[in-house]
Amino acid sequence: MGQVVIITGGSSGLGRCTAAIFAAQGWRVGLIARGAGGLAAAAADVEAAGGIAAVAVADVMDSAGLVAAAAAIERALGPAQVWINAAGNGVYGRFTDVPEAEFRQVTEVTYLGTVNGTRVALSLMRPRGQGTIVNVCSGVVFHGLPLMTSYSGAKAAVRAFGQALRIELAFERSRVRVSTVFPPAVNTPFFNHAISHMGWPARPVPPVYQPDVVARGIYMAAMTGRPEMTISGTVAAFALLSRLAPVLTGSVIRRLGVDGHLTRDAAADHGASPTVFAPSDKPSAVHGAFGERARRWSSQMGLRRLYVRLAGSRGLS
Repeated sequence: MGQVVIITGGSSGLGRCTAAIFAAQGWRVGLIARGAGGLAAAAADVEAAGGIAAVAVADVMDSAGLVAAAAAIERALGPAQVWINAAGNGVYGRFTDVPEAEFRQVTEVTYLGTVNGTRVALSLMRPRGQGTIVNVCSGVVFHGLPLMTSYSGAKAAVRAFGQALRIELAFERSRVRVSTVFPPAVNTPFFNHAISHMGWPARPVPPVYQPDVVARGIYMAAMTGRPEMTISGTVAAFALLSRLAPVLTGSVIRRLGVDGHLTRDAAADHGASPTVFAPSDKPSAVHGAFGERARRWSSQMGLRRLYVRLAGSRGLS
């Protein structure tokens, strides 16, 4: 019997892609999301990769629902060794154009959803004395992006929450690990699912990576327990520039303007299906609409995998 991972936001995009990565490595995969259709599609991916899946419908804003979902998955698959918080959503537009209800929804799902998932994971792992929690954050924590004020603030909170929690667990000499990962812009349906107040749909700020690159980074974080990990050289360089030259970083971001955050592609506009307040009525894909120039590799991640192998860690591929 393989080890068990539970993934919130597992019905599309990064969560769904990560599920298949774990399944290919022999893990049993539990998936939690709001939409039954998306969960069924993600479970099919897991089975196609040779894994065993269990799904549970729950909203990460509903703590009681998350507890019930986790219990159902553990009854089906066994105790979870890894929990991944990958649920999130977005609203694009100037801060004053974003309704309060939308701002709150992004904050509650993206930040408090991570907090709720972590609370449930800890309730399972602390009595067992081990486990790894991976919080999927974003490169925007190193410098918030304009037109993404709610998302930038929520992800910054996710990072600080993880930092504080790691110290608390160290106080009690817990063997439960908390890892926060910082992906680059990723070609997922996130942008189709976001609400846009810019007149056109949102798009990822280049360079864009395919979700497989990030999913392998999430898997590596789960295996190594690294406290924080940038995924891609792009994010590593952005983090360094933001720390050494914050004014210059802000100037570079300003040059993107509004057009740097939106697409005027009519096909993308037609494919927009916001899911900020409710799940889609049809399954969502792993990949988004911006794959034409998306990078399928990251030299930084390749070197990191090589280092981990040489250091003696097992299970990475």
